Amino acid sequence: MHMADLLITPSVAGTMGGVSASLLAVAVRQTRKSGQEGIVPLMGVTGAFVLAAQMLNFTIPGTGSSGHLIGGILLAALLGPWTGFLVLTSVLLVQCLLFADGGLMALGCNIFNMAACSCLLAYPLLFRPIAGKMLSATRLTIASLLACVIGLEVGALMVTLETSVSGVASLPFLPFLRFMLLIHLPIGIGEGLATAGVLLFVRRMRPEMLTEGIVSQQNSASSSRMLWLGVAFSVLVVTVAWLWASALPDGLEWSILKAKGG
Repeated sequence: MHMADLLITPSVAGTMGGVSASLLAVAVRQTRKSGQEGIVPLMGVTGAFVLAAQMLNFTIPGTGSSGHLIGGILLAALLGPWTGFLVLTSVLLVQCLLFADGGLMALGCNIFNMAACSCLLAYPLLFRPIAGKMLSATRLTIASLLACVIGLEVGALMVTLETSVSGVASLPFLPFLRFMLLIHLPIGIGEGLATAGVLLFVRRMRPEMLTEGIVSQQNSASSSRMLWLGVAFSVLVVTVAWLWASALPDGLEWSILKAKGG
């Protein structure tokens, strides 16, 4: 879903950049105000985990397309919505600057479409109410699936609107929107299942992380083990990603080709 600079005009880029910058300022302030011990190491490890996971594109059977995880719901569940938004924004910035994944001019759009729509919209409006306080396995799974799907669909809608308002790509709005929503539905389901799997593992090992969103000073040895486990998994994903990653176009590229009649 990473947008390229060629899809948008400077005015759209400036508007969305301003919106994302404002949200980022609030996120920094809210994270500082939390004053939670252990939040910084967890931010680093979860950010590395999501960065590694986003490198692994998975094939969507029968479509000729591929998708990758966003990680917003996972980060929000572990860190809280504003801190999760801050970490995912950092991941998107690293991808843009180091891996040329998404343009610098389109960074504001990508931050809003992926980080804000998941952490600040889908998480508080869907995941948190559905998951509830008891965090049963069933509710946690349903919450992960619905929040990931809706978060991705809203992000896909925003990509379509930003591209259409810009008018640079000259894509027919309704076909482009239809293909974007269609292809991001299975991507959202895949992300929801992956998110549920990670959260169920955390629920079993460290259930307080899903209620506090931090690594507390108690159980510091267990916290250290969880952090190193996250680091090891991130390194493993990065190491083998090239073996598993799909070479097929991602959801946005596929939608553009289909909307143009390709």
